[in-house]
Amino acid sequence: MAKDTFFQKKVTLNAGGKLIDVGSPKVMGIINITPDSFYAGSRKQDINAALLQAEKMLSDGATFLDIGAYSSRPGADDISVQEETDRLLPVIEMLAARFPEAILSVDTFRAQVAETAIMAGAHIINDISGGQLDEDMFATVARLQVPYILMHMKGTPQTMNQLAQYDNIFDEVLDYFSSKYNELKQAGVKDVIIDPGFGFAKKTEHSYALMNRLQDFNVLGLPVLVGISRKNMIYKTLGITADEALNGTTALNAIALAKGANILRVHDVKEAVEAVKIWEMVNANSFDYTTWQKDLFNDMSVRKLSSEAMKLRKTGEGSEEN
Repeated sequence: MAKDTFFQKKVTLNAGGKLIDVGSPKVMGIINITPDSFYAGSRKQDINAALLQAEKMLSDGATFLDIGAYSSRPGADDISVQEETDRLLPVIEMLAARFPEAILSVDTFRAQVAETAIMAGAHIINDISGGQLDEDMFATVARLQVPYILMHMKGTPQTMNQLAQYDNIFDEVLDYFSSKYNELKQAGVKDVIIDPGFGFAKKTEHSYALMNRLQDFNVLGLPVLVGISRKNMIYKTLGITADEALNGTTALNAIALAKGANILRVHDVKEAVEAVKIWEMVNANSFDYTTWQKDLFNDMSVRKLSSEAMKLRKTGEGSEEN
């Protein structure tokens, strides 16, 4: 939790009967079973390639693996439920059997695909649409009783770039999360993670405005996932390509950690895990400003009470003399 807030954040997730503490930041590795995801290095259409990638990510320190079969890059082709399921299911089944210790997340906005993946061995549903593209999603998550990643996006991957217009980006996203979280609670969903949706229906300046105020999402008391890995908010700012954006990704992930991020969703697990370790070392040896504030407040309260008691005592003594 960021040091400059008193809000108590929920940091424990129940994923398949395993309690995961994200109070200590965790890393989620991205595995795309797609031919057209924006970063070519993440595309693993072959089951064996996906297995090798998963093995490397887990060895490098990933706690979660996020598997998606529908490309959500701007303007990506729409595919059918059946095609998405056919791509996804064999990989989920194989990963669940091969790496039973891994926490698997399914990246889909379709309730039917999500449920099929959970039944096949996945533990978390990662929905880029926040339930807006499938009215059955919230009820499905509640029935399955799995953690749910609630992301902010407008429109669809095909239309979102035309909808990147805001009067106040932070207020709008915060209101969205508050409203959606209330819906999820009413439906009976217990574990919710929020994702600001960097780059989804957002211009570069919108994404950086959200990063600047990332710590303010703590008011919701929910774990925060940050997914900025190799995105155009980094490589366009630096005048490079996605293939060259690892250094920028690591720098921005470090900033996200300092602002309270609980989960880093990345293509490059080793570098993200190292960023977490460095941040934890700095944090472990830093001045605890929150505790200092609380102690100062308590000390000032005691002094104020003591001062008032002394005044009352003097008043009493003066009365007796008179």
